Amino acid sequence: MWFVFALASAVFAALTSILAKVGIEGVNSNLATALRTCVVLVMAWGMVFVTNAQGGIVSISRKSWIFLILSGLATGASWLCYYRALQIGQASKVVPVDKLSVVITLVLAFLFLHEKVNAKSLIGCLLIGAGTLLMVL
Repeated sequence: MWFVFALASAVFAALTSILAKVGIEGVNSNLATALRTCVVLVMAWGMVFVTNAQGGIVSISRKSWIFLILSGLATGASWLCYYRALQIGQASKVVPVDKLSVVITLVLAFLFLHEKVNAKSLIGCLLIGAGTLLMVL
């Protein structure tokens, strides 16, 4: 089931890029990011209430709070940079560079989470890196 959600995420991410590129025309990229974030915020809290998960907020540990806040800050920084890049660059070039996050994630997961790197994932990362270079150059 995780694969279905991951694939849906990829489809929605692709739609996000195209819709954002059209919508950001003539709009300050920071303002556009803030507007998008408001929509995401309402949608996320809507899902919390629809699934009746709001009661779990009191049981979140201090460590989880810290890392969720840091993750939120990283997301915000990513979105601000992404929207600015989309505003001044071509979506067909910005998106592949953004997807280098796959390679960076693998490296960070190895260094900080001590996840194993196998030949398949290493080859996949090399191919993503090479593909990104081919698309951008």
